[in-house]
Parts: sequence; structure tokens; C-alpha cells
Amino acid sequence: MPVTFIGAGPGAADLITVRGQRVLARAQVCLYAGSLVPPELLESCPPDADLVDTADLTLDEIVARMVDAHRAGREVARLCSGDPSIYSAVAEQLRRLDEAGVPYDIVPGVPAFAAAAATLGRELTVPTVGQTVILTRARARSTAMPASEDLAVLGASRATLVLHLAVGRTRELVGQLVPHYGVDCPVAVVARASRPDELVLRGTLADIADQVEQAGVRRTAVIVVGRILAAQGFPDSYLYSAGRDRSAKR
Repeated sequence: MPVTFIGAGPGAADLITVRGQRVLARAQVCLYAGSLVPPELLESCPPDADLVDTADLTLDEIVARMVDAHRAGREVARLCSGDPSIYSAVAEQLRRLDEAGVPYDIVPGVPAFAAAAATLGRELTVPTVGQTVILTRARARSTAMPASEDLAVLGASRATLVLHLAVGRTRELVGQLVPHYGVDCPVAVVARASRPDELVLRGTLADIADQVEQAGVRRTAVIVVGRILAAQGFPDSYLYSAGRDRSAKR
């Protein structure tokens, strides 16, 4: 049977998908990052399942655990925070499983940016205000960003930005974004979205860095930048417009 990668969601244990929970319920081996995955999720695993906290393991050690368990005929679940499609390091793991000839499945999860938008009570695509969302991160000591995805380049679009893994460099990011968005552009920081200790900061590019530093937010947060955060008086979507031809196919 394949190794199954499961999106654990942004933090709240009940935001995992039904499919993901069903896989956990029969998993004989479950690998998870203890610093990111809520421990309540592990309660869905069978009582005799092997639970492996990967926080102190290297990538090769993690994959070796999955390969060994698969070859022993055991059902393996790999929990990833958020959704496996972004910033999950799944690509490297899948590459190694391909090399080892081990099959795998992926169960999507609720991404952090979606949980943050829900907390903010905002749609990220608002008619005539913003129809594009850019998901990105900041250049740091981690893997380098491609030159074409420099924040100054992306900011030139003035699209709604959702920055992951970047809150520790908020002040630097503000300096790069102000020339494109202006100091009065609305910004929100959502830390630990959906969790009991969730924290929300709302402001503008003029004051958000001060707020982040005063609140002591250093990780597990997303930054949302864009006019959609304060949009008012925008028209209804054409889908619901009274003038739309209801006989036309979508």
C-alpha cells in the first residue's frame, strides 16, 4: 500500500479533512513534525500505531523510516502542516520515494492562508479591487529565492500578497513593499491561525512592523498585504449580477 501524505491543516485538529482522518485511523506508522502538528491529531491513530516525531530527524532519516515501514507491509501516514502543495518539503520526499520505488498518495489539507483569511473575515479576491493572490515567502537563511521571484519584482504587480515564513523579517519586507503599495496599504498578520492561542494584528505598512515586534511574533504566522483587506463599496460579482444573462453557460 502507498505511503500517504496528509495535510494536517493550519493547527486546529478539527480542520483536517475527513479523508485524512480516515487514513490516520488505520495508519500503523505515523510520522509528524511535533513542533507544527497539533498532538490532538495523533489521537485519531490506532492505539498501537508507531508515532514518529520527525523534528530531530534529517530528510534522509525520515524517508528511510517510511521506506522501511512500507517494505514491512505497514500502512504509513506522513502528516504535513497546512497543505502539502506549499512549503511542505514534500517534493524532496516524493523524489526519494520515487527513487526507492515506493508508491504514495497525497491528501490535501486546509492551507494556512485560507485559515488566516477566514479569521480575518475576508475574501482574498474582491471584484474590481483584487483578483490575484501571490503566495510567497521572504529571502532568509533558508533556500534562496529564484531571482525572478524577488519581493520587489512581485510587489510591482500590487496584487494581494500572502507571505509565509517571513514574519521575522517584517520590517525589512515593509521597506521593499512601500514603494509599490504605499504606506497606507492595509496589512494583517495572523499568527497560529485557527489555534486557541491565535493572534491577529491589523494595520498598515506604516505600523505593522512595530506591532509585530511589540507582540513578539516570530514564527507560525502569515502576512497578508493588499487593498482587499479594507475594500468597501465594490460591485457584486458578475456571477450574481442582475444584468447577467442567466441562460448563458458559465
